[in-house]
Amino acid sequence: MAVSVEKISNLERRMTIKVPLAPLEGQIRQRLSQISRTAKFAGFRPGKAPIGLVNQHYGDQVRDEVYSKAVETSFGEAVEENKLRVAGYPNIEHKPFAEAAQDFEYTATFEVFPEIKLKDLSKVKIEKPSLEVAEADVEKTLDVLVKQRVTYEPVKRAAKKGDRINIALIASIEGKEVERTADNGIDLVLGEPGRMTEFDDALIGAKTGATKTFEIQYPADHNPAQLAGQTVSYQVTFNAVSQPVLPAIDAEFAKSLGVEDGNVDTMKSEIKASLEQEVEKRVKARVKEAVFQALVESAELDAPKAVIGSEINRLMQMTAQNLQQRGMDPKAIQLEPTMFEEQAKRNAALRMILAEVVNANNLQASPEQIRAMVDTFAQSFEKPEDLVRWYYDDVKRLDEPAALATEENVVNWVLNQAKVTGKKIKFDELMASA
Repeated sequence: MAVSVEKISNLERRMTIKVPLAPLEGQIRQRLSQISRTAKFAGFRPGKAPIGLVNQHYGDQVRDEVYSKAVETSFGEAVEENKLRVAGYPNIEHKPFAEAAQDFEYTATFEVFPEIKLKDLSKVKIEKPSLEVAEADVEKTLDVLVKQRVTYEPVKRAAKKGDRINIALIASIEGKEVERTADNGIDLVLGEPGRMTEFDDALIGAKTGATKTFEIQYPADHNPAQLAGQTVSYQVTFNAVSQPVLPAIDAEFAKSLGVEDGNVDTMKSEIKASLEQEVEKRVKARVKEAVFQALVESAELDAPKAVIGSEINRLMQMTAQNLQQRGMDPKAIQLEPTMFEEQAKRNAALRMILAEVVNANNLQASPEQIRAMVDTFAQSFEKPEDLVRWYYDDVKRLDEPAALATEENVVNWVLNQAKVTGKKIKFDELMASA
């Protein structure tokens, strides 16, 4: 087998391979002999047909199979011999197999993974957020929990911001009806996000049984687009006005949050502990992202097109699945590869860098680290041992905790070399981050 390798570009290679036919002819004869034992031909008992007749019917098919297998085998051997790290599938080109004489030649064009060299990480600066959960943060969280458990009671007064109203609505554009509520109307909480402020403001001040008419001019960039730039006329009848009733912060409220004895101080302590866990998780996530970004910026490399293309497809599939889970039709939203190209390039580069760092520095997660990660997952379950058992029932399920534990090793490895500085951050800022 003769092999030559041509460098087309930084990542592209063209390999020309000549495979001798003599060894393959023996394989072809052996395969035809096997077929002759069971092949059925008119006028011959099974296994008694002349080999020439078998060759006439099956020769081309067998030759293509043997030659195709030879291409696959010889390509793998050539890649290993030349120590090439192939990215994606090669593009194989050759003349028809039937035209081959003493040997047949083919070319394989493919990309290789780039050599990855990191810059001096001791010059990299990483900011690590720091904060302590204060009593004010606990009270703010408690206020959110209270509002989540709000109930409503009917009132005879006029509606105001914060009230829940039930309305029957008719919407028209240029005299043509475009929307009408069902017979039982719809419930709205005045002032809640997601609607134009002008709409809610127009509904303030009416009592049960009243009817109001008004117009709303929607901006040109409004979403949904059907209303963008339109003037919509509304006729609204108020079926009910109810005011919010917030629960008292007492023993019953504490019990509703899982504090069995109803002790309010215990409830606040548990809220604080929960917030501290969430803060720790978000700080780790921020530091990890900062480390990953530092690695991407510390390595100058071009990701192979095949790897980027694969990542684009993965991102498109994930987006389509997320849209379906939200009740949307992915086909109604035109997902184009260009929408994901930049993210795919960054993901592909990061994945290659992480693999290189892990392999070069033996940062693979140990069994103990994987188990610790599984135990962390299990903490929030009523029966943690059930989740642990589920993970270890199938070794493939350990891929996720193993990957996360390995990423933690990479983060710690970078932090040990980089310049890490603390940065005080506000609770609301941390909680608002994705």
